[in-house]
Amino acid sequence: MPDDERDGGRDLADRRRLEGDFMLAMRRTSSLMQLMSQAAAERLGINVTDLNCLNVVALTGSMTAGELARATGLTTASITGVLDRLEESGFIRRERDSRDRRKVIVTLSFSRRAQDIAPVFAPLVRSWRATAARYTAEELRVLVGFQLEIEQILRDQLARLRAGLP
Repeated sequence: MPDDERDGGRDLADRRRLEGDFMLAMRRTSSLMQLMSQAAAERLGINVTDLNCLNVVALTGSMTAGELARATGLTTASITGVLDRLEESGFIRRERDSRDRRKVIVTLSFSRRAQDIAPVFAPLVRSWRATAARYTAEELRVLVGFQLEIEQILRDQLARLRAGLP
């Protein structure tokens, strides 16, 4: 039990208020991240679904089209359309797997990444780094640990929703 729950009603009420504030902050951040993705996609001349797929490949590394479909929850037909658009725009390359020619490997295009994607997100990354610089290493460890917990909660909830569970 956290220390502030042991100190009586006033501290417990303050904690509940903080938990409510936290939930609202998470909701606002989620909404702003979606709006940021939409604006970034527009700047890059692609749609937000394509940007999300591009981001999954950037975070995961080269992957098959099927793996990308599973990661995003899109159908393989939808992924084919996404990859067609991203390849035509020069954001990705599709290559046949050398061991299994039936598989297509999706890889980011370094030139488009450096030329077009980086300038869109560089100011955001600089702001995040400036914010992180105000925290100690130990505080950052706590924040990173917390963020990893939130990611896992989101992964679990995404799996629940995709499985059609209540």
